[in-house]
Formats: sequence, C-alpha cells, structure tokens
Amino acid sequence: MRILCFSDVHAQPSALKALAEKAKQADLLICAGDISMFGDGLEKALRALHQIGKPVLIVHGNHESEEEVQATIKNLPSLINVHKRMVKIHTYTFFGYGGGGFSFHEPGMERFAQSLAQKIPSGGKRIFITHAPPYNTALDYLPWLKEHRGCKTTVEMVKRFKPDLAVCGHFHETAQKSCRINKTFFLNPGPLGKIVVI
Repeated sequence: MRILCFSDVHAQPSALKALAEKAKQADLLICAGDISMFGDGLEKALRALHQIGKPVLIVHGNHESEEEVQATIKNLPSLINVHKRMVKIHTYTFFGYGGGGFSFHEPGMERFAQSLAQKIPSGGKRIFITHAPPYNTALDYLPWLKEHRGCKTTVEMVKRFKPDLAVCGHFHETAQKSCRINKTFFLNPGPLGKIVVI
C-alpha cells in the first residue's frame, strides 16, 4: 500500500494543491492534524481533501477540535476520523489519537490504549496516527529550546502496540524528519507530505 502522509497544512492552498498532485501516486492519505489555522479554513481544507477522491484518515491537531472535524466531515465520506478509534482496511489496522502536543503525558491517550488493547487484531500491518510527536527523538527536539518537548505517552503507545508505521505532526521544525522506535518507522511528514510504502 502506498500511503501519502502529511500534517500541519494549516489550510494553506499551496500545500493542499501539492498534496492533491502527490495523491495521484497513493492508495490512501493520512493526516496527522493541524488542518486549519485555529479553526479558520477548516471546512475549505477538508473539502479540498475530500475532492482528491481517496480515503483520508484524520486526527485533529491543536488548531481544531475533534468536534469541529467530526461535524465537518459528516457529509464527506472519503474522510475518516480515527481519533480514539480503530479502522481496519484490508489487512491494515489504523488507530489514532489527535490533539495535544504540549504535554509529556496524555491521560486520554492512556485510556484509549486500555480500550484498544481489548480489540486490536493480531497479524497484518499496524499504523498509528497522532498529532503529538514521540519524546526524546529526532521528531521532538527544538533547537531554540535546546531540549526535547514530545510526548512520553506517544512512545509508550508505540512500544505497546508495535505499529509498523507511526505518523505525527505538531512541530514544524521537524517536518520531513523520521526516526525508529524499535521496529516502528516514525515520521513527521510536514505539510508537503511524504509517500510511504508499507
């Protein structure tokens, strides 16, 4: 499967246009949040993604709420909200947790992990989508602070569920960077996106 991953488009027309072009080479898309600019442009951006005509799995970022995203995609069937949800497509299992990005620990993500453990299937490929980057990696180091500011709960999720691919966003400084946590390939694709074959 060819997956176009992206994050933090902030409703920029140039980014959305570039994604629509790249999406021609992809089977589906993953959005790791911050679709809007503090809510502005959310509907227009989501409609642009819907018009691509391929499935788009989405978590919200810190610039929009879960409720705003869910209300907007209600009549856009190609867009699938995976925040605190698990979605199975063929032999691929997608699960996600959006929002946040400012805390070392996310209690809501910890609660989601407990419910997910009871229903996630064994076998096949697993893909984790989150807005918050993993702590103490190339994806959360901010040079201007000279420290790591990612989420430790994100790391715990990866170690527990062992996804083949994990996608995050939030920090623009680490866009297009990747790392590995054990066997998991973890990517912050940024607004221009990156195709991953899995």
